[in-house]
Amino acid sequence: MCGIAGTYRWPDGKAVTDRLTDTLAHRGPDGAGRYSHPAGDGEVHLGHRRLAIIDLSGTGAQPMVSDGLALTYNGELYNAPELRAELAAAGVRFRGTSDTEVLLEAWRRWGTDCLPRLRGMFAFGIFDERTGELVLARDQLGIKPLFLLRRGEGLVFASELKALAAATGGSLQVDHAALVASLLYYWVPDSRCAFREAEKLPPGSWLRCRPDGRVERGRYWHLKDVAAEGRERARSGERPDLAAVVEESTRRHLLSDVPVATFLSGGLDSSYLTALAARRKPGISAYTIGFRAEDAKFEAMPDDLRYARQVAERFGVDLHEIEIAPDVLDLLPRMTYHLDEPIGDPAAINTFLICSAAREAGVKVMLSGMGADELFAGYRKHLANLIALRYQRVPRPLRRGLSRAVDRLPVATARRGFRSVRFAKRFLSFADLPEETAFRRSYTMYDQDELLALIDPDLAGTVEDVLTEHTDVYQDNDLDDFVNRMCLGDARMFLPGLNLAYTDRSSMAASTEVRVPYVDVEVVRAAFAVPGDRKIVGRQGKAVLKEAATSVLPREIVYRPKGLFSAPLRAWMSRDLAPLVREVVHDGVLVGSGFLRRDALARMVAEDAAGQRDFSKHLWHVLTLEYWYRDATSGSGRDARSAA
Repeated sequence: MCGIAGTYRWPDGKAVTDRLTDTLAHRGPDGAGRYSHPAGDGEVHLGHRRLAIIDLSGTGAQPMVSDGLALTYNGELYNAPELRAELAAAGVRFRGTSDTEVLLEAWRRWGTDCLPRLRGMFAFGIFDERTGELVLARDQLGIKPLFLLRRGEGLVFASELKALAAATGGSLQVDHAALVASLLYYWVPDSRCAFREAEKLPPGSWLRCRPDGRVERGRYWHLKDVAAEGRERARSGERPDLAAVVEESTRRHLLSDVPVATFLSGGLDSSYLTALAARRKPGISAYTIGFRAEDAKFEAMPDDLRYARQVAERFGVDLHEIEIAPDVLDLLPRMTYHLDEPIGDPAAINTFLICSAAREAGVKVMLSGMGADELFAGYRKHLANLIALRYQRVPRPLRRGLSRAVDRLPVATARRGFRSVRFAKRFLSFADLPEETAFRRSYTMYDQDELLALIDPDLAGTVEDVLTEHTDVYQDNDLDDFVNRMCLGDARMFLPGLNLAYTDRSSMAASTEVRVPYVDVEVVRAAFAVPGDRKIVGRQGKAVLKEAATSVLPREIVYRPKGLFSAPLRAWMSRDLAPLVREVVHDGVLVGSGFLRRDALARMVAEDAAGQRDFSKHLWHVLTLEYWYRDATSGSGRDARSAA
């Protein structure tokens, strides 16, 4: 796991690449490297920051140059041993044991045809000295990031957006469409970028720059095609052995020359992976979190810690418990910087603090249960959308009466919050809507009218564009299975846009690699070969994964109520962050610029304080957006309106 950067036919490319690479130092504290070569009438410069995981010797250093190819690579290939054996049988002689060298030689032999053969997480740039071509590529599911910027015939790329911003001297303009999308989702979709000129290379794709100025793009892997293949497998009666697939993926993800640990929340996903990992590596370490007692009580949070302890004791895991009682006033701007774009999920703080503790203990690699909820319908929204179909058959007068009654209930008092009331209000906000609209509303922050009331009226057309994009992505399939349509939508938008993004940035801020065994091409293929009625059975989400896990875990862990890898936001908002919220509402840059409307924000604050509605998540995201925007515009000397 590393940080990569480079320029191609870019003015002052060497100095720019140096700045890019230096900005990424936290991603790779174990080493740094540079490479330069003529490219057409210009030059190519590649930079690398190394976090040494496999082959800790100098033979794994990057950029790796061999017989006319130069590679800067971020990631891990979990099928590197098989690829190495195949290439060696064809006559390739390897100098070291790194997967970097395997990737370089696979590219030499197969070119872009090697990409669908790769099983892992990766983003890389590879330059061919003979042709003068630079190719960028990104893994199938968007686990690893790759940002790029094109001007004329030049290109600059990096693992993080902040590097591009720093290297271009604050000249990048904020994209207000991306900010509108961020308000809706509380993250920026992978199809958009917070700066107008920059872009994210899409998952499962590559881009080739030629010395004559031509640029070629290609896709080598499509998630919707995998889902369609899975539908046909399910129709033919094929039932994947999910337990075997998950166990094999976990085994591969343990490949490392340095210690590996796990996240262990006490929930199904992390407990299953931890148990499987402990079978392979007895005594493996795991890290879990708890919260201040007063915060957990106020938030009415479940006691996940006791389940984590139970799993650790049963499987001989060395459990490290971390109490999350952060100085959020200090962490908020720090996390906003590291997250690159305005991401309003406080789970990023949890990830950063866990990875920091692991790193201090000498752990560089951690396994996470990320992705299981998206692929196997484990979120409450999946079940809620199914229940909504039945709810719509209830006579309309009864539905109206129920809605009025629930609307009058408070979500919190001065002493504690009421989770069941929050869930009920959330459910009723979308239960009467059509499928795609209901699904979007079940996990986004605002409905269309609320979003329009919050932002500059001139951006009304942008709101429509953002909503249309969700519709287009959600409906871009021919699946006849409602549950798998939701899972596909999540795997294409929610997973890369939010969960994989914050996991990468938060972990790498602590110079730690996080691997995600559920977000594996073979696990994904198996997941979409499972019909929706085996993913949600009765009121049980992830039913098929739970069935697989019972061969390893006790039933009380497998079938325990779902926990949340989140934070006690209501407690933080009502205590630690209340003065900051007032400051942002009255004197914030976004309000002052006109992007956000003060009256709408003030109403949210008042209703949240009164306990009538829960706007803690919304207001947390407004804070992250404010801090991000201050940083994004401070170097350019422009306010929000002129940047538009």
